[in-house]
Order: sequence, then C-alpha cells, then structure tokens
Amino acid sequence: MKNCELLISADYILTQNLECPLLEKAAVAIDAGLIVAIGEAETLKQNFRPAKSINLGRALIMPGLVNAHTHIPMTLLRGVADDLQLMEWLNKHIWPLEAKFNTEILQAGSLLACAEMLRTGTTAFLDMYINEAPIFRTVDSTGMKALVGEGIIRFPSLASKDGDEALELARSQAEELKGNPRIRCCISPHSVYTTTLELLEKCAALAEELDLPMHIHLAETKDETAQSLELNGCRPVEQCRRAGILGSRTTVAHAVDLTEEEIALFASTGTVVAHNPRSNMKLASGAAPVSRMLEKGVRVGLGTDGAASNNALNMFTEMSSCALMHKLVHLNPTTMPAQTVLNLATLGGAEALHWPGLGQLAQNGPADLIALDLNAPNLTPFNDPVSHLVYAASGHEVILSMVDGRVLYENGNFLSLDYPALIKEVEDIRIWLKKHV
Repeated sequence: MKNCELLISADYILTQNLECPLLEKAAVAIDAGLIVAIGEAETLKQNFRPAKSINLGRALIMPGLVNAHTHIPMTLLRGVADDLQLMEWLNKHIWPLEAKFNTEILQAGSLLACAEMLRTGTTAFLDMYINEAPIFRTVDSTGMKALVGEGIIRFPSLASKDGDEALELARSQAEELKGNPRIRCCISPHSVYTTTLELLEKCAALAEELDLPMHIHLAETKDETAQSLELNGCRPVEQCRRAGILGSRTTVAHAVDLTEEEIALFASTGTVVAHNPRSNMKLASGAAPVSRMLEKGVRVGLGTDGAASNNALNMFTEMSSCALMHKLVHLNPTTMPAQTVLNLATLGGAEALHWPGLGQLAQNGPADLIALDLNAPNLTPFNDPVSHLVYAASGHEVILSMVDGRVLYENGNFLSLDYPALIKEVEDIRIWLKKHV
C-alpha cells in the first residue's frame, strides 16, 4: 500500500483526457500536488493510505476550467459602462477610470476576480493588464495559476512612459517570475491599434529571446480592421505577420474579423485563438468564425474577457453562450456541440496558456480540479454530464476548487483569501471611484 496526501472520491469523475472517459464511483489519489492515480474508488482505497480523505458523494469531479483571456482588475468596473460601442466604451469610460487605479485598487480587483473564478470553477487563466506586477503577486497569494503579461502600448500609462519602457518592465517581470511554479510570464503587446510595427517587432524579439509566450488583442472588430488599413496599409493580422507576432508561442484574443486566408495563416503558424463570445456579443463585435477555425486545425481556447465587458468571469456561462451563439449564427443546431465547447474551456485553455497538463485529469498531471454538486435541481436527472456542464450548469454548483492538490474554495468558504474583508474594501473603492468619475 502506497502513501498519499489526499484521496478524493465522488460518484462521477470526468477526466477530459484524450479518451474523455466518465468514471463512476471513482477517486483521485494526490501527492505533492500531482495526481498519482485515478480510477475506481474501491481499488484506490485498497492501494493507497491517504493522510486525508474527502468523499464528495453525489458530485462530479472534473478538471479546473481554464480562462483563456481576461483582465482581472476590471471586476471593479463591472456595470459602470454598458451598452456602448467598443472604442467609445474604451476611450470615454474604461481608460479614464483605469487611469485612477493605484496598486491597492489593482490588488483588490484582482482578489475579487480570483474569488469569482474559484467560486465558479476556474483554476487557471491568462491575464493582460497595465502594471501587472501587483496583480500577479496578488494572484500568487491565492494559490491560483496564471499566465500574465504587462500590456505593452506605445503611449504613456500608469506603469511606463512609452513602449520601450513597457518592454523593459515586461523583461523585469519575467525575471521576477522565473521559476515560479504557478505564475508564468508572457509578452503582451496590447493590440495593433495601440502599438506600432516597430514596437510589435520588439515584442516578438523579446519573446524569442526569453522563450516566452505572447498574447495580443487581434481582429476584434471591423472598425479595428478599417483603422489598421488606414494607418498601416494592411489588415491587423497582416500587421502581426509582418512583425513576427504570429506563431506557436502566440495567443490572439477575439479574432472576430477574419478572412479565409487569415484563418489558414493561424493554422499554418500554430497561432492560438482565445474566443470570447459573451464579450463579443455584448460589444456587438461579431461572432468569431470558430467552427471554421476548428475545421482548419486552429487551436482555440475559451475566455471571458474582463468583467467590464462580460460582465462576469464565469466559464460555465461562457460555455453555454459559446454553444448557443454559434448555433444561432449558423442556423444549425449541430454546430459547436457540447463536447467541443467543453474542450475549448479545458484543453483549449491549456493550449492558449501554452501550459501542457492543464485542463485534464491524468496520472502524473497537476491536481487542478473542481467538483460540482449533482443534487442541484438544474443538474438532475444526471443524464449526460457533458451536456449538463455546457447547457445546464451555472457555475454556482461548484462546491470545491483545488490547485496543485490544495483546496482553495470549499462550500462557500475561500481558504486562501479573506473574503469578508475583501468585500468591504471593494465597496470602499466603489464609493471612491464614483466620487472621482
């Protein structure tokens, strides 16, 4: 009999490994943050001597969801500017408010985002923001996993005076995060419209030098395309191709306004797309041609975007929105079936974070898992787990979220942050921001 730190069992386990099997009356043995065995519960009980056991009973254990694109401090801007065009939303509302953010505000917004994601089953995410250092330090304190990047722009920000200084800030953040097991760094030019060709080339060169992933907003709207044609003489995707941005190390967010040639280019270069259906619908940006991308072999993950344009960081509602939106757009109920959408939120998210092992439960893989209460009325009767996760679950059936074998959320309790104190702080910030709008 082998020793392990934890044996967690439930009526069902959905592994999302290559075979995607559903295991019944099953368990996961965990030691040193890794899954050392997964299988039939009685067998594991005979083979392992755990320091602690958790029997969840009528529950479903599955991999933690992976949010492929977000801006976590924007939780503090939830609901402050809705029903607007993208550029008006950014220029007249979001950016002026963000200019008032200090370190304490960034930290509070980031903690709130982590609480929301843990509560609704997300254990890892990809974040881009200005002044990213206090954000990733906050995330590190919660126990979550993240790929983070300083938003690199050509004009002055709270963190840097220009693009070159932002690049040096990104370099220093990469150095700080070197060797961190849960927080990794990427190079994150904000977009084509906030950079120049030269700055994009410098970003690509730095990512190559440091062997880091890249992350950029790209082809989000037809207006962005028109602006790029006017300023750069080419479409946004072509601008990135010229700069050397596209490739297997890069995740592009949105990718709504694409041509067939651009989809083929993503496929041939290995570029990953982070699809954000709820944000794209709310801002009326359009529906990204995800079905076509998947047909052509493009790797795609699912993300929420920030809470100012979603207005949630809930990957379960993102999954249902994704499935339903594409069925409506194509007038085809077979488009984007539930298993495909679940793959985007798990395995596709791992691709978007360039982090093998995430989004699935497998032996020797990370013990990043969540559990849902199957006694919830909307998950009863339990006919089809994948269907229920995509079409029926709200995210609030999650009763446990774990990263590297450490329980971070359980039955209403946040175990790595002081939630009551956080709520008071966020309310104080809300009042302060309202006075300074």
